[in-house]
Amino acid sequence: MSGRGPRSDALARRLARVESRNVTWLGDAFPVFWERASGCRVVDVDGGEYIDLTAGFAVAACGHRHPRVVDAIREQAGRLVHGMGDVHPPAVKVELLERLAGLLPYEEPRVILGVTGSDAVEAALKTAALATGRSGVVAFTGAYHGLGYGALSVTDGSLFRAPFEAQLNPAVLRAPFPNPYRPPAGLPRGPAAGPAALEALDALLDGPGGEEVGAVILEPIQGRGGEVVPPPGFLAGVRDRCRERGLVLVADEIYTGFGRTGSRFAAGAEAVVPDLLCVGKALSGGMPISACAGPAGLMDAWPASGGEAIHTSTYLGHPLACAAAIASLDVLEEENLARRARDVGTRWLAALGDLAEVHACVGDVRGRGLAIGIDLVRDRRTREPHPELARRVMRGALGEGWLVLAGGPDGNVLSLTPPLVIDEDLLVEATAMLDRVLARTGF
Repeated sequence: MSGRGPRSDALARRLARVESRNVTWLGDAFPVFWERASGCRVVDVDGGEYIDLTAGFAVAACGHRHPRVVDAIREQAGRLVHGMGDVHPPAVKVELLERLAGLLPYEEPRVILGVTGSDAVEAALKTAALATGRSGVVAFTGAYHGLGYGALSVTDGSLFRAPFEAQLNPAVLRAPFPNPYRPPAGLPRGPAAGPAALEALDALLDGPGGEEVGAVILEPIQGRGGEVVPPPGFLAGVRDRCRERGLVLVADEIYTGFGRTGSRFAAGAEAVVPDLLCVGKALSGGMPISACAGPAGLMDAWPASGGEAIHTSTYLGHPLACAAAIASLDVLEEENLARRARDVGTRWLAALGDLAEVHACVGDVRGRGLAIGIDLVRDRRTREPHPELARRVMRGALGEGWLVLAGGPDGNVLSLTPPLVIDEDLLVEATAMLDRVLARTGF
């Protein structure tokens, strides 16, 4: 059995004395403090061992502390730890950009590197504004694009937005995302949600403020929004509308990119090539780095540097992060982890779906690849979310040595995003664990 021990207790008390109380949730069983990790396994400061079904917020796609990533960081640290990314760049930045360019769905890609997912999203929003001359953006219900001010403007949810609403871009319009199980008001359930959402998008673009819109931003599969896969045809429909109206389509694949959903990019599985693509998380396997990419014809809306970049940062092209990213991309591609996620994820999704036959609290099991959500409900008929149960399952799983997160707008969706290298036998054990924990804590 695992769970928070005395050293984690002590660290929690120390943390409470020095960190803003808004950052880390300090509950009865949370957090446990990590000390080391390898592959799919995490060890806390008290020696408790866990199987990580989160991949550290979907970052450790090729596993925690993959030897090739660690070796790349170690080798780079022996030569150069920091550079001047937009003045005297480290050579490894060029190497990463060239490696990344070979994986992007553009003939002549151009890339802006960042540190966080918000950085990539904000670079995309700026690019769209430069290219179209319009400040308006359409974003979707349930969306999560980060918490920097530009990214927060297109993120949904009053929890994140309400305290800062007055400082956010007022030209953002919100369209309904077609969640087949839990659609926004006005949309039907099931596959019909897709066409209805496209009609709503048309009405929004034709309505007040629509003429100011220059970009549409979406997640091809919503992650923090509850592992929501839109109906087939929705992404292509959004793309077609962007083309017809001269809008820039931004795909936020910070969460889904590089294999998580069973293809290199989630939009690519629907034969959709966005105008701009935002990536991060799995990009480096653990170091903070992100990127906004697009074709040269669009990215050249940015002026050439005259000695001072109008969008940059101190840590742009950080050598350690670039070296880690090259190694991570090599592992993801050489081990064909996208295909593995598709094959393994299809079987796991089917096995998890059987939980709904046993537990009345399981309203929906959905996902693609190794991005799977279990929607917990108080009542299947009303589909009322059950966030308290999700928290109990998190604690129960932790006690059995498994790391699970709860997500979705109501916090009731168990989010399962293990490393793409996870042994399939562990997923069988994970299903059995969830069955046991739901039997104890659910109904």
